[in-house]
Amino acid sequence: MAMLANPLPQLTADPTGKALGLDLPPGRVIGPVAEPLLWYADGPAGPEDWARLTPARRAAGLHPVLLCGTRELVDWELAPEEMSYPGDHDAEDVLEEFWAAYAEDELGLEAAAWPGLAEAPEPQEDPDRRAAEVAVKAEGHLKSARAALVPARRSADVPAALGWCGPADHEQDVARLCAVLRSWEDRFGVRVVGLSPEGLTVSVAAPPTDEVESLVLAAEHFAFCPNAMETDLAPYAKSLQGKPSWTFRW
Repeated sequence: MAMLANPLPQLTADPTGKALGLDLPPGRVIGPVAEPLLWYADGPAGPEDWARLTPARRAAGLHPVLLCGTRELVDWELAPEEMSYPGDHDAEDVLEEFWAAYAEDELGLEAAAWPGLAEAPEPQEDPDRRAAEVAVKAEGHLKSARAALVPARRSADVPAALGWCGPADHEQDVARLCAVLRSWEDRFGVRVVGLSPEGLTVSVAAPPTDEVESLVLAAEHFAFCPNAMETDLAPYAKSLQGKPSWTFRW
């Protein structure tokens, strides 16, 4: 990973973040003293906690995320030192590679050409406002999640900054998937909202509304996470239209 100045040591003695102009819920810094990995709340996130964390992005380059699942954080597989830098990878190259590897076997699309990237729709919502809406609802694996702050260049880089190994059976270097998240961040206003040991939820400020582009995006989702769909591409694509969040499990 390309290194950034890590503001987390400032929260070690001041976990509420007052020195940075923040008002964080009770929590603590986790990781080596010289280079901590994240700030982590002591208890499950309340409806107001996402709003309390969001200012940290501008104040200190710390991105909010909900960490969820049945395992204690100490039992998660986190290996930031093993991840490359998302900016070193091309999103379309990554997706096309996965499409070539899985489309025929999983979808029965023999020799199907990679359809390319879906075009970005017009923005429909402020990305940070949409992220807050998804976080506050806390549905599915986000229920009872704890809030965290992670130093990263952008929200899409959070999984790589943490060294998250959830998709290891699909891709061991999650930075390659973060390159795709960066592309979705640019095209669809995506924000990483939640991580569990094997799952990822992103908010979507500008979901597709066009039938053709939705189908192209469904192909991207399949390449990103072949487990994403339990149906064929067409019905899955229809479900993406206007959808405010996407969840993937590996």
